[in-house]
Amino acid sequence: MVLLAPLFFLIAFFIKLDSSGSAFFVQDRVGRNGELFKMYKFRSMYKGTPQYELSPTTPFDPRITRIGRFLRKTSLDELPQLMNVFLGDMSLVGPRPEMPFIVQIYTSEQRQRLQVVPGITGLWQLSADRAFLIHENIQYDLYYIRNRGFFMDIAILIHTLFFTMRRGV
Repeated sequence: MVLLAPLFFLIAFFIKLDSSGSAFFVQDRVGRNGELFKMYKFRSMYKGTPQYELSPTTPFDPRITRIGRFLRKTSLDELPQLMNVFLGDMSLVGPRPEMPFIVQIYTSEQRQRLQVVPGITGLWQLSADRAFLIHENIQYDLYYIRNRGFFMDIAILIHTLFFTMRRGV
């Protein structure tokens, strides 16, 4: 976190330069065993955008700021989640944490996602199905939960690095 501090300050500066409001976005998410926690991200949408709506599915969504498009494309908006990892609310790899209003309508199959600590990255994020909602693609999370381990996590992290670098270009 200390090594990333200059990058955090630079990103926060550009967010503040681009639009008013906090540089950070904090939202309740559902973690392991259904426990709520505060998830941190760099703000990529305009101040005043409703906090609990479905995420944008296109980079041209009018809710997204100019710097927000760049942050989302490069996944830099996710960097503050390293604080969630440090706090123990999240891990580097695992199912993405969902918003409470979505978890409230989970099926029993979807609730299986809550058996493990949520992660910053995972199989769904690397798939072509990323264009669809997380809870509509439960098979990725269930596969991960059944087969997770050190080597799978390392493979996902390496793939995420290459995926992120390729998208940022």
